Amino acid sequence: MLLVLSEEHRAHLGCLPRAGGAGVVELGRLALEQLRRGAAPRACEAAARKLNVGVDTIHHGVEGLTYLLTESSKLMISEIDFQDSIHVLGFSDELNKSLLQLYLDNRKEIRTILGELAPRLPSYHSLEWRLDVQLASRSLRQQIKPAVTMKLHLNQNEDQTAQVLQTDPATLLRLIQQLEQALGEMKTNHCRRIVRNMK
Repeated sequence: MLLVLSEEHRAHLGCLPRAGGAGVVELGRLALEQLRRGAAPRACEAAARKLNVGVDTIHHGVEGLTYLLTESSKLMISEIDFQDSIHVLGFSDELNKSLLQLYLDNRKEIRTILGELAPRLPSYHSLEWRLDVQLASRSLRQQIKPAVTMKLHLNQNEDQTAQVLQTDPATLLRLIQQLEQALGEMKTNHCRRIVRNMK
């Protein structure tokens, strides 16, 4: 599987030959620091002085390398596919080897960082429900007004939270139909193929 780079990313990576082999190592270090801790303008300014290039060149190089490394790590691109992906950039063999080594040395750490950055979504724990029916009020002596009250217990980051929801039976039936329809669509061949390719 090849990584396809947009024109913008190619332009950002185009500054790497100006930085040289040592510059690629420095920009790679800055890209990893950006992934770990966020943007570091002072470090970019220091790298620009050290490599004798403009700060914008450093920023673009770090952005391009960050994209290249994160997308390659996300897709678990093999060594050969990574080489083919960067070959289209027209860099020297030495620069391509430096980029490959940077990727191979850091892909596991990048995947770990990306896994930590992924949002932790709550998961279902239990559901309590109650049916309330209002038969009359002071103004209307004969009225039937049903309401379903649900307490949804969720697990999130090893903590339990509860959400209280209330609806009328007609809306609840409509919601059940929509969920059953969505589950039915998941059984189609098209959806199964998509889910299989996502894993």
